[in-house]
Amino acid sequence: MHFTTDYKLENFILNTKWEDLPEEVQTRMKGCFIDLAGALITGSRSDQFRTGLKLAKKLYGEGEIPVVGSGERFTFMGATAAMGHSSNAYDIDDGHNLIRAHPGTAVVGAVLAAALEKDIGRNEFLTAMMAAYETCIRSGEAIMDYYQNPHSSGTFGPSGIAAGVGRIYGFSKEQLNNCLSVAEFNAPLVDGGRSVSYPSMNKDGVPFGVMIGALAVEETLCGFTGNKNLLEADEYRYLTDDLGRRYLVMDLYFKPYSCCRWAHPAIDACIGLMRENGLSAEDIERVEIRTFLKATHLSRIVPQTADEAQYNIAYPVAAAIVYGDVGIGQIHETKIPDPAVVSMMERLSFSEEPVFTEAFPEHRYCRAVITTKDGRTLISEDCEPRGEASENIGIDWLSDKFRRITGPVFAKEGQESVLAMITQEEDLPIRRIVDEINRPEYGLAGAPRLPVAQGGE
Repeated sequence: MHFTTDYKLENFILNTKWEDLPEEVQTRMKGCFIDLAGALITGSRSDQFRTGLKLAKKLYGEGEIPVVGSGERFTFMGATAAMGHSSNAYDIDDGHNLIRAHPGTAVVGAVLAAALEKDIGRNEFLTAMMAAYETCIRSGEAIMDYYQNPHSSGTFGPSGIAAGVGRIYGFSKEQLNNCLSVAEFNAPLVDGGRSVSYPSMNKDGVPFGVMIGALAVEETLCGFTGNKNLLEADEYRYLTDDLGRRYLVMDLYFKPYSCCRWAHPAIDACIGLMRENGLSAEDIERVEIRTFLKATHLSRIVPQTADEAQYNIAYPVAAAIVYGDVGIGQIHETKIPDPAVVSMMERLSFSEEPVFTEAFPEHRYCRAVITTKDGRTLISEDCEPRGEASENIGIDWLSDKFRRITGPVFAKEGQESVLAMITQEEDLPIRRIVDEINRPEYGLAGAPRLPVAQGGE
């Protein structure tokens, strides 16, 4: 491979200003923050977050940086570790179809920790997050091609973290170039296939990827040197040619349900067909899900943990049929397994539809066939999941989702206050927003509120 270092990426990361971003990109970044705040809030109620807190205390110790969902404060590495464990805990964060991964959760733990450490404003944080997203997605495409393997979020995140945190820390372009090399070279090579087949806290490798990205920053500051990153290779120069003209954050999808995206079209197909025909779960004899091949590879076991419930196709679809939603109220550790959902799982079957497989990964299609107890056969339209990039998802959609997914654990007054702070025109310190989320009266930083199972929209 031949590499050329011209600092094009580094200059974009370091020199882009909030006021120079197109209005649609500014709005998108506020929307991403709403979505990731929801993921951090719900994730702070998880066993994975409790593990992250223990790790932060054991390895990194106390500091001055707050974390979402806890009254404790840590060093940069500690806060990164803690929030890196919560952001993807319930699989409700944004994604990008071509890299089949979740760029937001892969970077937010470290970038938010750095923003809180340096006490920067919301707009500067969002600009750093934009740089992290753009770098993460582009690096992800290069890594996927270079290794010829479907890696996942934890593999791509370190490059984005180097970008976002390097900007906040005021790196020179030479320091940033070095940090990008260290982060990308040492990133965990998370196998996406194993994530799907054997669900656990390993999942997309986000906690380890976040810590490696942050560690690359610290190593750079301590004098560790790397050399080249894949985005400097001639084969992948095209991935940075449109920096500042095309913003890949506009190609994100957003997830309405707390489970693997591959299960979402089946959920929407079933819910839509039930609503159109006035059905309840008690009316259903059996359901056949016809979908793309990768989705049929998702686990169908009766889950014993929240992670097994998320990386599963049968449990989320059954939960949606029973409750009309798949959120923390259905997949929290205390709710697994739900007998009513397990009973519905026994009435589901799954098969590949070859034309849907051909359309993957650009599209994720599904068709549901419901047979009712009174003998009717009902067939849905070919369904894509809600929240795709083509829908041009905006603040209202994401705010409604935020209210719905955090409702079981976060007070309504807190919801509205946080949404106003993220979306208002006036800039404000990022620490004020996190402190607002953590106000004890809202239910997160004090005694945890257990989620309640509730219906969807």
